[in-house]
Amino acid sequence: MTINSSLVVSCLSVLSLSIFAQTSHAASAFDSSSPWMFGDWNGKRTELQQQGYDFSFGYTGELANVLDSKKTSNHGTEYADQFSLGTHLDLSKIAGWDDTEAQITITERNGHSLSQTSPALDGHLSSTQEIWGRGQTWRLTDLWIKKKFFDQALDIKVGRFGEGEDFNSFDCDFQNLALCGSQVGNWVGDQWYNWPVSQWALRVKYNWQPDLYTQIGVYEYNPENLERGKGFNLSTDGSHGAIIPAEVVWSPKWGTQALNGEYRLGYYYSTADAAEINHPQQTSHKQGGWLVAKQQLTRVNDQSDRGLSGFINLTLHDSDTNTVRNMQNIGLVYKGPFEQRPQDDVAIGFARIEVNGDLDTDQDEEYNTELYYGIHANNWLTIRPNIQYVRHVGAYKNGDNTWVGGIKLQTAF
Repeated sequence: MTINSSLVVSCLSVLSLSIFAQTSHAASAFDSSSPWMFGDWNGKRTELQQQGYDFSFGYTGELANVLDSKKTSNHGTEYADQFSLGTHLDLSKIAGWDDTEAQITITERNGHSLSQTSPALDGHLSSTQEIWGRGQTWRLTDLWIKKKFFDQALDIKVGRFGEGEDFNSFDCDFQNLALCGSQVGNWVGDQWYNWPVSQWALRVKYNWQPDLYTQIGVYEYNPENLERGKGFNLSTDGSHGAIIPAEVVWSPKWGTQALNGEYRLGYYYSTADAAEINHPQQTSHKQGGWLVAKQQLTRVNDQSDRGLSGFINLTLHDSDTNTVRNMQNIGLVYKGPFEQRPQDDVAIGFARIEVNGDLDTDQDEEYNTELYYGIHANNWLTIRPNIQYVRHVGAYKNGDNTWVGGIKLQTAF
C-alpha cells in the first residue's frame, strides 16, 4: 500500500478549519466556565457539535527537575510538550450513517526528557515525563471509522490507531510513565506502540450487557512507523507481523451509592519474530497479559464525581524475549478534596518494574513513586505539581536514588 496523499491533504484541511475557527471567533475566550480557552466561537462551536463536527486542540506540557540524588550533584531541568489537533465526526448526523463515527488526530511533540539527560537518572526504565518519546515530530495519530451493529451490541473499529486506545487502557494524570497510560506499551514498546504512534488496525467489540464487553484486535507491527520522517506513513511496506490483543472489560456499580468500577483482564500475542534473550540466534514470539482495576471507594454526598478511588495495574511478559518480566502499580486518587475546590484532585502512586532475571546483569527492580495535587484552575486548564522518587534507577542494585520535582499542565484551546 502506498501513501494516499489526497487522504492526508483532506485530513489536514478538516483540521485546519478548527484552527481557523478558533482564531476567528474568540469573543468568549478565557471564560473560566468554558471548556475551551478560545471559547465557543460566539456559539458556532456548539452549533458545529450539534451538526456532528467536534473539533479539539489540546496542549500538554511537563517540566521535571532533579531535586536531590544519592550519587550526583547534577540537578538538571528539562521540559517536554505535545500539541494535539483533532476532529471527531458523528457520521449519523453528517451523512445519515446510523451508529457510525470517525476520528482524525494529529500530534506534535517537542522538548527533552530529564530521564535521558540527567546523570542522576542514567538508565531510568520509566520516565519522569511521560509526554516525551516516540520521536519529537508530527504524527497522524488517529484516522479511523467505527460502526455499531445489532442494536449497538457489536462495535467494529478500523483504520489507524494504537493498541492503548482500546486495550489495557488507563488514565494519564500522573507525570511518571510507570503510572500513566497503557503499561504494556511501556514495557513491550519494541512491538506494542502506544500513543502517539498509529498503525493499521482492526478492533471488534461485543457488548454482552451494559456493564460487560469482550474485544479482540489485530494491529500491524511495522517498525517503520517509529521513524521520525514517517509520522504520516500509510504504507504497509516494512510490516513484520501483527499484535493480537484480547480483553474482557467489566464496569460494575457497587452498593447503594452506585460506586463506579472498571476491571480489565487481557492477553496479547505477537506473530512477529523476536530474538530470544539468552539465544539471540533463535527467535520466538512475544506474549503476555494484564490486569487493570479501578474502583471508586467513597463519594461525597450525592456528587458522583467526588470521592476516593483506588487503582491497580499488573502486567506479565514472557522471559524468552522481553527485558521487563513484569510491572505492578497501585495508588489512590481523591477528587474534590475540599468543598471550595470540588474539581481539584490529589493522588499518590507506587510502581515496581522487574527486569528479566535471565539477563546476565546486576539489575533486578526499579521503583517509581509520585505524589501530585491537581489544581483545576478553570474548565480548560489543569496544573498538577508533583514530587517523584525513583529508587534503584535502572533497576540496578546499587543504582541511584533520585528525587524529582515536576509540573504537568493540560489545556484545551
